[in-house]
Amino acid sequence: MVRNQSSKLKSKRLSGRSLTARLKSAGVSRGPAGRAPSERGAQTNVRAGRQAAAKKTLKSAARAAGKELLRREEKAERLISKGRERGFVTYDEILKEFPTIEDSIVFLEDLYNRFSTAGIDVLESGGALDLSEASRHAIRELSPRPESSYDSIQMYLKEIGQYPLINAAEEKELARRIERGDLEAKNLLARANLRLVVSIAKKYVGRSPDLTLLDLIQEGNLGLFKAVDKFDWKKGYKFSTYATWWIRQAITRALADQSRTIRVPVHMVETIAKYKQVVRRLSQDLGREPLPEEIATEMGLDVGKIYQIEKVDQDTVSLENPVGDDSDDGKSVLGDFIADDKILSPDQEAARRILADQVREILGELSEKERQILEMRHGLIDGITHTLEEVGQRFGVTRERIRQIEAKAHEKIRSHEKASKLKSY
Repeated sequence: MVRNQSSKLKSKRLSGRSLTARLKSAGVSRGPAGRAPSERGAQTNVRAGRQAAAKKTLKSAARAAGKELLRREEKAERLISKGRERGFVTYDEILKEFPTIEDSIVFLEDLYNRFSTAGIDVLESGGALDLSEASRHAIRELSPRPESSYDSIQMYLKEIGQYPLINAAEEKELARRIERGDLEAKNLLARANLRLVVSIAKKYVGRSPDLTLLDLIQEGNLGLFKAVDKFDWKKGYKFSTYATWWIRQAITRALADQSRTIRVPVHMVETIAKYKQVVRRLSQDLGREPLPEEIATEMGLDVGKIYQIEKVDQDTVSLENPVGDDSDDGKSVLGDFIADDKILSPDQEAARRILADQVREILGELSEKERQILEMRHGLIDGITHTLEEVGQRFGVTRERIRQIEAKAHEKIRSHEKASKLKSY
């Protein structure tokens, strides 16, 4: 018998060797992990393809970033050249070249450093907020809210009108005191520029139905306080000019966060703004609406990302919007014409009730314990399915015992004479 087993093992080894020999003669060998070279080659090709796609995406993104930096540098050089000719540039000129410069305060500070090195002053386009009667009337026109809201604005304007304005020398002195940690100097510098916040906030009224002028002023004040903390008087420009960008950034960020029914993250809002700029530029260059692939190439993104941006940038529509003429007696709304997938049709509801009745009839023929265990395990009463452990604790037995009772109950149901009717559901 031992001899027979030995001969069988020997024949198996020989057959294995002959199989290996046949594979070698056919030009096929096995790898160290038991995979044929064709499998390893396919995996290598897939990996190489992914790496190539990743490199292509990175190159595209780098190319787009390079183009953006080049355009930004050209605009900066244009401003510096204009400033050298006249000795100054204005706030509006900077804003014209860089409409969203407040989103990149680091670049703004670098630009101001270049202006300072070149001996170029940055001048404001307008003065401080005018608190005359004509200006108060204009603010009243901007406020679409009830009289009480306007009264609150009037009270605020009256309060900030009591804070004196400061000149450049006083501004520098306050900045020196702030450097030494003087909190009172911080408050004085902020109070002296509260009018500036109101003058900027007025320009954003109406951008969002949820943000009143007072709300915009509050957001702008937060930006003003940031500017007070970060202002460097040694660079030579006025505080109000520097603070303007921080105030605008705070207000635009608040609008981005609160102006939509569904909040969009700030980084996505900035991406959407860049997307719209690229679309406008390509539309002008091509004379037509650009394709998603063209936009993706220009922005250095995948086409799928462009579709995602377009989806996020959709407006929301209220289901309570009226549909039809105002003269209609029914006053139909948009929600009346949108089907609710969660509501069953009459035939589905009837089938569900019949099924429930038949299941209850079959469960009624089980023992009380079996029925309760199935109800808990399948959530037949409250819709909550319980684990074997939870059911075992309820009945004071082990998990295994509950599993056995459940299996026995299932077997009874399968062998029930009416069980075949349930299969049609």
